[in-house]
Amino acid sequence: MNRETALEYVRPYLKEQRYEHTVRVVDTAVELAERFGADVKKAEIAAALHDYAKYKPLEEMKRWIHNDRRLPKDLLDYHHELWHGPVGALMLERELGLTDQEVLSAIAFHTTGKVHMGVLDKVVFLADYIEPGRSFPGVDEVRSTAEADLDRACAMALKNTITFLISKERTVYPDTFHAYNDMI
Repeated sequence: MNRETALEYVRPYLKEQRYEHTVRVVDTAVELAERFGADVKKAEIAAALHDYAKYKPLEEMKRWIHNDRRLPKDLLDYHHELWHGPVGALMLERELGLTDQEVLSAIAFHTTGKVHMGVLDKVVFLADYIEPGRSFPGVDEVRSTAEADLDRACAMALKNTITFLISKERTVYPDTFHAYNDMI
């Protein structure tokens, strides 16, 4: 699979604005992969497919979480925005025959992060966070840090996410705390 095929595959499942975001994530992931030594082709594919399940019906995603033993059941205790990564990875494995574990991991954890993220995980996580269409407090500092330090930029993105969620009195998925602790 190449970039064009992956983007064609996800396009029907995404709203136009989300598709444009996805293209920017792919471009950003390629830049980061080249800069930090990740596999560029894998970064393209994972970035292109990262939001595949973003608009899947919540009931369908709940069924996946309930029925697939590989998905942690505690996902259901947290905001549904977190579900599309891990559920999407499994859907792509089944529907598209995607078997590359690095690519599947990068898709599954692009929102929450995780302990012991590989370079590809970090690249897709960060590309989703800093793509040029994003505009929120702290993103420019993370972009600047990403010019030279992938780990520091990921730690900053995780910290910003945790701080934002706490400021809104929302729950924080444990993988995000664990990823932050692991990064620092």
